[in-house]
Amino acid sequence: MLQVTRAAIPDVKVLVPQRHRDARGFLSQVFDRRALEQAGITAEFVQENHSYSSRVGTVRGLHFQLAPRAQGKLVRVCRGAIYDVALDLRRAAPTFGRHVAVVLSAAEWNQLYIPPGFAHGFCTLEPDTEVLYKLTDFYAPEYERGVRWDDPTLGIDWPAVADVTTLSERDRRWPPLAELQHAFE
Repeated sequence: MLQVTRAAIPDVKVLVPQRHRDARGFLSQVFDRRALEQAGITAEFVQENHSYSSRVGTVRGLHFQLAPRAQGKLVRVCRGAIYDVALDLRRAAPTFGRHVAVVLSAAEWNQLYIPPGFAHGFCTLEPDTEVLYKLTDFYAPEYERGVRWDDPTLGIDWPAVADVTTLSERDRRWPPLAELQHAFE
């Protein structure tokens, strides 16, 4: 069974797979295409990435890929916790420039589905955090873009623990949303 909740932007969904517990621990079906289809998610995932961050406050993002290589993501945390953000870049959507922020954690066992047309980023809330995310298209560096993670016009309430020293050089260079030359029409 998969519990599904629509986020403030309806195309973004919070998913919680059921855990079957016994004296040994638990078993959980964390990915079931049929359950996702019943939740209205018909994406075909073609790649899975695993991210590890040793420090609390590590910031990664906000990343996206342009069409025709736009990526949807199914994000979950297998150890630790993150403040996960999906920023709507679909210019025609009434939610353009708005975001959804969710705490994903191994303890809560929740996941976030982010469709193509969104930028994605996160900040780690616990040390030694590991994030797994499935993608609907392969990594294509020539289509990769980003939005500045701390653009004040976005109104993202990043945790006070965010540590800018953990930003990659690439993430430091992304433009604010107002200067973004490419988005989703």
